[in-house]
Amino acid sequence: MNALLGLSRLIDAISTRIGRWLSWLILVTVLISAANATVRKLFDYSSNAYLEIQWYLFSATFLLGAGYTLLRNEHVRIDIISTRLSRRARNWIDVIGIVFFIFPMCVLIAWLSWPLLEDAWVRNEVSTNAGGLIIWPARLLVPVGFVLLILQAISELIKRIAFLRGLIPDPMEKHAGKSSEEELAEEIARQRDAAAEAKP
Repeated sequence: MNALLGLSRLIDAISTRIGRWLSWLILVTVLISAANATVRKLFDYSSNAYLEIQWYLFSATFLLGAGYTLLRNEHVRIDIISTRLSRRARNWIDVIGIVFFIFPMCVLIAWLSWPLLEDAWVRNEVSTNAGGLIIWPARLLVPVGFVLLILQAISELIKRIAFLRGLIPDPMEKHAGKSSEEELAEEIARQRDAAAEAKP
């Protein structure tokens, strides 16, 4: 079990790194959106590529960040029911949900999305919108996102079983830590301070 918990910690570290990196995509998406709106109003110019890159970035945030959301226990739950149950019961529900719902769903979607990615790659498919972007990067997000979710689900399953065996504290307990927004604000401040110190 110790080896499995080590694997779980490694997966958690990967999901955390990806989640923090993805938080920057939100800022990039907002900046592109603002720049697109400004250019359209000031210069009466726009391109479908600007709109589509926003969609791509939002899709990347949503799909690639699903594992990070699962790690932080921020996904949707029916709290009215689950809060009335014991910790062991809630963890058993998660074990059943991970094994019988998350794993099959993720494997099926990743498997079914792969031929669409291959087809878009081989045909070098481009958006039907004038000035649109190539399609395969957006299609790649689907299998990659669900593989990352599978990995995090494996980590969560390990933690649930370890808790049920009395080896670790309840992994479903939300710790009073900083929110994603607070972490992003601190990271921006760190980057700004580092840039200020680097200037001669």
